[in-house]
Amino acid sequence: MRKQGPGTKDSDLLCHIPIMQDLMAARETFWINTQYGTAQNNRSRQAMMSAKEILAAEKRLQRFAPYLAKVFPETRPNGGLIESSLVPIENMQRYLESRFGVQIRGNLWLKCDSHLPISGSIKARGGIYEVLKLAEELTLKEGLLTTENDYSILADPSFREFFSTHTIAVGSTGNLGLSIGVMGSKLGFKVTVHMSADAKEWKKERLRSEGVEVIEYAFDYSKAVEEGRKQAKEDPCCHFVDDECSKDLFLGYAVAGRRLKHQLEELNLWVDSNHPLFVYLPCGVGGGPGGIAFGLKEAFGENVHCFFAEPTHSPCMLLGLATGRHDQIAVQDIGLDNKTEADGLAVGRASRFVGKLMEVLLSGAYTIQDDELFCLLQALHDTQGIQCEPSALAGMAGPARLLQSTVGMQYLKDHHLEDKLKKATHIIWATGGNLVPEEVMRGYLTRGK
Repeated sequence: MRKQGPGTKDSDLLCHIPIMQDLMAARETFWINTQYGTAQNNRSRQAMMSAKEILAAEKRLQRFAPYLAKVFPETRPNGGLIESSLVPIENMQRYLESRFGVQIRGNLWLKCDSHLPISGSIKARGGIYEVLKLAEELTLKEGLLTTENDYSILADPSFREFFSTHTIAVGSTGNLGLSIGVMGSKLGFKVTVHMSADAKEWKKERLRSEGVEVIEYAFDYSKAVEEGRKQAKEDPCCHFVDDECSKDLFLGYAVAGRRLKHQLEELNLWVDSNHPLFVYLPCGVGGGPGGIAFGLKEAFGENVHCFFAEPTHSPCMLLGLATGRHDQIAVQDIGLDNKTEADGLAVGRASRFVGKLMEVLLSGAYTIQDDELFCLLQALHDTQGIQCEPSALAGMAGPARLLQSTVGMQYLKDHHLEDKLKKATHIIWATGGNLVPEEVMRGYLTRGK
């Protein structure tokens, strides 16, 4: 698609879409999805993905648990499962109420995917799952493994030698590359990560220290993915992890819905028609938040309401959904530069695969300024002693933004939620930060002040 800037004919047409002026001016805005819950779209969604596939993914992760517990000691407390804690953040809730001048009815919790084992981000869910699925397929095909085996045998050097004849490649802004690189390298695969210009230097160095080949590009995420996909096609022994359209990545993320349901039950937090659940997820290309939103809808149905959060300069998913164009429009087409300190969210063009699924499942989305991310980062550290990277704070403003917004309040009214907010659970999905070097984190905190 040719680039469209302000003043072109196409841009004039886009101006008639609500919120488009705000998006084009890089102003913070809040959007409600008018297609949410549409019956026809719901049938289409069910045809594209099923609950059985999520269950199969969950069982596969359970089969690999003995191996993960053996080679990654940090996973042992959860029996080799890659899972994060859910913690109450009352002090942060009071801070948000004071900062935004709004009462957040219900309880605020933080889902700490920022501290997931192995790679310290939400990408550990999808990225590691796809690598493990590939390893299982290859070994089953060669008769080296059966699903009845104890998968800890994969730590044997003979399996590393087998996997060394295969390559895994991925295009990434950082965290997905870390997940693929660390897991692939541990199994013995050769791994190549194609990284965009906005990827943090410490993430590149961490990958290189794991023996991963890092190829850098002086362009954004889309170019890294394009080049990675192109090079992988030339190698029949190379598996490309495609963040834009991978069903395996998506299913790895979707397992989180079933896991969260169990967590909430253990905490005696109920989700039903009288106890709504609101979840706020940072969004880049869409795979991670999209997969989790899908899993949550499978677990909780109409009782969960999912909202995506994106930087004002990189609102690719919101743009794709609001216009209905998905990957046929990029943020650069409306005059934005796709530059943000939230490197994991620095994506100019959304996944069509995810966007089409979200047409019916996503309640809404909003944009947030970079400076606000750093303020919230510093506040979370001060109020709760929890450290995250900037992109992980995008969801933090969600509850306040929903309750401040005219369209947000209308959404609550339309879905008969106004009188149920006192019994609501709000979950901020923190997506990364545990591996951020100390000196880098100090810089983040300083900027936040």
